[in-house]
Amino acid sequence: MALLLTESDVRQLLTMPMALEAVEQAFRDVAEGTFILHSRRRIHTPNKGFLHYMAAADFVSGYEGLKIYTYAKGALRFLVPLFRWDTGELVALIEADHMGRVRTGAASGVATKFMARPDVRTVALIGTGSQASTQVEAVCAVRPIEHVRVYGRNEEKRREFARHLADRVNAAIDAVDSPERAVRGADVVITITSAADPVIESAWLAPGAHINAVGSNLAHKCEIDGETVRQAGVIATDSIEQAKIEAGDLIQVFGADAGRWARVVDLAQIVVGHVPGRHDRDQITLFKSNGVAIEDVAVGARVYELARERGVGREVPLFEK
Repeated sequence: MALLLTESDVRQLLTMPMALEAVEQAFRDVAEGTFILHSRRRIHTPNKGFLHYMAAADFVSGYEGLKIYTYAKGALRFLVPLFRWDTGELVALIEADHMGRVRTGAASGVATKFMARPDVRTVALIGTGSQASTQVEAVCAVRPIEHVRVYGRNEEKRREFARHLADRVNAAIDAVDSPERAVRGADVVITITSAADPVIESAWLAPGAHINAVGSNLAHKCEIDGETVRQAGVIATDSIEQAKIEAGDLIQVFGADAGRWARVVDLAQIVVGHVPGRHDRDQITLFKSNGVAIEDVAVGARVYELARERGVGREVPLFEK
């Protein structure tokens, strides 16, 4: 029987350190060729909604699965069905809103671990939506961050977000009144917005800054300006194939030019040391996060195994003879 894990179950089980470990190992498996990824696809529905789906298989852990999620009438619903690849057995159905937020943060955490300078202390966060806090939590877990400057367009919301974040990380949190005030002098810059146009400018970036650009995953949208992309000494993404479909931050600069895309490297290659995450202290580095299914399968497998160990979740009789 499959194990049904609700949002409440996932919140009870999943921690950021667990997600960071799972996502880093997933990228190592990708580099070794034992983790197979299929990029996100979208179905547009007549009610201006979407069905999104993407899949992955890990032949080391023994799990395969996909993330399916819908958007309709302002609501998102996420589900990860998890299977054993050798038998085809459905082992879990995981409600995956919270898990998605944590695994997306973990991907930025892994990128920061391998691309940011060791001595970074200050973070700029642009965006105060539902995905934003886990971004900061992950970065604070891999670097000794002392100060986070937060900007969001709504003053009341960004102040409330800053108060909430102060309870979750061991760093001073300040809500600031412009993206430029957040970014200038920051060692790590995180953009996680729904913006269609750039929210930061290259002129604001300090030498040696690392950027996690997370919010945009549509070809017509970008959060960082073209000059930032052109200035970056190292550009990594969680999937080059998927980036060519939906990473507007890169697509709008590189177009279909294969030579320009050759600058982009898979984060997996940096994690295993095949490619350096940076070449010197003053270099700008950029991680363009797409959010890929290897992260969902890797984290989902850890959550499932821990749920079995602790007796969490509810058995659902499916595919019984």
